[in-house]
Amino acid sequence: MVEAYYHDNDESVDFREPHNSGETVSIDQLANIGVIYKPCPTEAQMNDVAIERNYRNRDRVSISSESLGDALWPKLQAFYAEHLHEDEEIRYIEDGEGYFDVRNAVDDRWIRCKLVPGDLLILPAGIYHRFTLTTQNYVKAVRLFKDEPKWVAHGRPIADKFSIREEYLASIH
Repeated sequence: MVEAYYHDNDESVDFREPHNSGETVSIDQLANIGVIYKPCPTEAQMNDVAIERNYRNRDRVSISSESLGDALWPKLQAFYAEHLHEDEEIRYIEDGEGYFDVRNAVDDRWIRCKLVPGDLLILPAGIYHRFTLTTQNYVKAVRLFKDEPKWVAHGRPIADKFSIREEYLASIH
């Protein structure tokens, strides 16, 4: 089961640390902002979600100092910059662990979701979010795509005016 809680916003601490404020967030609270969590202990269960949501393509990524070398830190900094996508984002953790932070548009607070093997997280198009590894510095994940793989990040505040952001906000209010 995903561990979700409000982020403590202590920027003096490495962003790969837990940053647990002690205020938990339920699966229902995540669903209220359009974030869907599904436990998928097997790849077959992940495949069922992909079929159900019309995802035809995928790739596997390994993010670690071993796989990226000196490029790891710049890559983590890029992933950790607040952004949104114009498409739904689905990630399935095969090995290792990582944090997805999602911006709660209702109160503008960060919710941190710690994902471990067997966790699948679906982020709606238009939600601000960011990603980082834990201090373990390793994750192997499957990225699912409806069509050809693409990953275009739009930063805040520029994306505030995007129609996908406006559609997302209308869907949660």
